[in-house]
Amino acid sequence: MQTKIQHLAIIMDGNRRWAKSKGLPSYQGHQAGVLALEKIVRACNDRHIPYLTVYGFSTENWGRAKTEVKYLIKIIEAAVKKYTDLLDRESWQLRVMGRTRDFPKTTQSLFAKSIDKLKHHRKGVLTIGLSYGGRDEILRAIEKTKSSNSKLTEKSFSDLLDTKELPDPDLVIRTGGVMRLSNFLPWQSVYSELYFTSVLWPDFTAKHLDQALAEYTKRLRNFGK
Repeated sequence: MQTKIQHLAIIMDGNRRWAKSKGLPSYQGHQAGVLALEKIVRACNDRHIPYLTVYGFSTENWGRAKTEVKYLIKIIEAAVKKYTDLLDRESWQLRVMGRTRDFPKTTQSLFAKSIDKLKHHRKGVLTIGLSYGGRDEILRAIEKTKSSNSKLTEKSFSDLLDTKELPDPDLVIRTGGVMRLSNFLPWQSVYSELYFTSVLWPDFTAKHLDQALAEYTKRLRNFGK
């Protein structure tokens, strides 16, 4: 049985459905999702899980209504500011993975400042996927190999991905009742344990996290051996 988790990854699904169920506009569901993540960061810190990676905004999300995308960018900016202070108190780093150049210059600058402010911390790492898609990540990595004459290995290819220097996730949790990975960490999650819950992301608490961790301890990971 596996009990120790180094790297937890979460697909935070259900914000819009949560808002709809309460008769609220979708942006309030995303705001509630920001608060949920804040609690889970603290929970991971308390449980000595040093790496947390979450799916914040996918490459496909740009196809949503323009008004919703504008709200999402504002919410992302506010969240990064909020998490910078939280992570600074908890001695965690912040990383952003994905095609960040898709965001406005002011948003990109905010990412860079927050990452730089927290880069000296060593207790944990929060990585947020923003304009992230697993297939896009792999294609970007392949482009980088074209300028190299060295032999390509799994290790050298992994070092070209957005998650370089991070261990592969031990456990991937998806909230919201949908049972698929939706283009999230396809290379890195090949041997990850998967856990699906019907709980919508804004309602996901430390108690639900503990339920997922308890299930994880029952799994036997043999990595194909």
